[in-house]
Amino acid sequence: MTYQETLDWMFSQLPMYQQKGIVALNAKMDNILEFSNVLGNPEKKFKSIHVAGTNGKGSSSHMLASILQEAGYKVGLYTSPHLKDFRERIKINGQMVSEKFVVDFIAEHKSFLEYKKLSFFEMTVGMAFTYFAEEKVDIAVIEVGLGGRLDSTNIITPEVSLITNIGLDHTHILGDTLEKIALEKAGIIKPKIPVVISERQPETEMIFTLIAHQLQSEIVFADALDLPNYKTDLLGEYQRQNIQGVVAAIKLLDRIQVSEKAIVAGLKKVVENTGLLGRWQVLQEKPMLVCDTAHNKEGLDYVLKQIAKQKYEELHMVLGFVNDKDVRGVLALFPKEANYYFVKPNISRGMDVGLLSELAKSQGIEGENFISVKVGLEAALANANSNDFVYVGGSTFVVAEIV
Repeated sequence: MTYQETLDWMFSQLPMYQQKGIVALNAKMDNILEFSNVLGNPEKKFKSIHVAGTNGKGSSSHMLASILQEAGYKVGLYTSPHLKDFRERIKINGQMVSEKFVVDFIAEHKSFLEYKKLSFFEMTVGMAFTYFAEEKVDIAVIEVGLGGRLDSTNIITPEVSLITNIGLDHTHILGDTLEKIALEKAGIIKPKIPVVISERQPETEMIFTLIAHQLQSEIVFADALDLPNYKTDLLGEYQRQNIQGVVAAIKLLDRIQVSEKAIVAGLKKVVENTGLLGRWQVLQEKPMLVCDTAHNKEGLDYVLKQIAKQKYEELHMVLGFVNDKDVRGVLALFPKEANYYFVKPNISRGMDVGLLSELAKSQGIEGENFISVKVGLEAALANANSNDFVYVGGSTFVVAEIV
């Protein structure tokens, strides 16, 4: 198979959460453990850092990778989802895995994958861990896909675990309270392995503290540390909490040495070192056009506060969502005085613009419907003058269509 044929098989042959939602979720570890055994347990052949959380785990993972690269290490980075190319999920020192490796890996293991009906995410985790082991990375930063306790990435024993933030996302899978979701995220805490909590929250602090104590794991709440005011090239004030957690995690590494110089340089060169896209990404300046992949209440609350601090004459919002989000609750956060362009991301889970428009009206928001993200953005840019602000977001899949 060609690279494109391989991707088509991966995306269509097997269920993928990003496309089909909860029906694609395999809430157990049996398959990934068996697959790992077939692969020779590659996750045991490299050091790692494990990152979970509702918001900020992607940015934090890229910050960690950038810092470790600046310290001179060969660094694997596994994240999800991707925006443009599947290979964005698997990188070493900012370079994506080759198309040939993806094709060869699937070809070699296709019979097993079909027979065991592995999920898209399980096969991707196996691919990433095999690649990092074969390429002999010094350390890999591994981002959790969903939750933590039963996530396929949770077969690793990391040097340190990092939990960024707990919010009400994927509630139909992880639980409908912050406490229940925290229990799932806390599943990445390993016995006697230190854990950092980026953001202290009253609903979850005791849960993390209790579980860490039971497992005899050192726990650090990053906001309690007296850290310098580090700067990063990732825009948005909401990155401050992420920086605190990342630096705290770096300082807890025992077998990996990182200088202060590497921390400073790594934080300032995240995009250059890792190729991260979609986090308060400025696409043009007149009018100012910004996209962001925030897609739940907590993440969008940070973004909307950032927008409120911008200077502009008129605000234009190009918004699209997926069906399994609390869209009504999210829309309640948005300003009423803005020009809205409702769009549908080009995936099966994308919310119909008619339904989105009705939900928006219930929150006092009026807007126009467009047949695609591209057409909606074109309309916003045509209506905006050079001093206006145009925002594109609501879903990772909306942003993926414009970056």
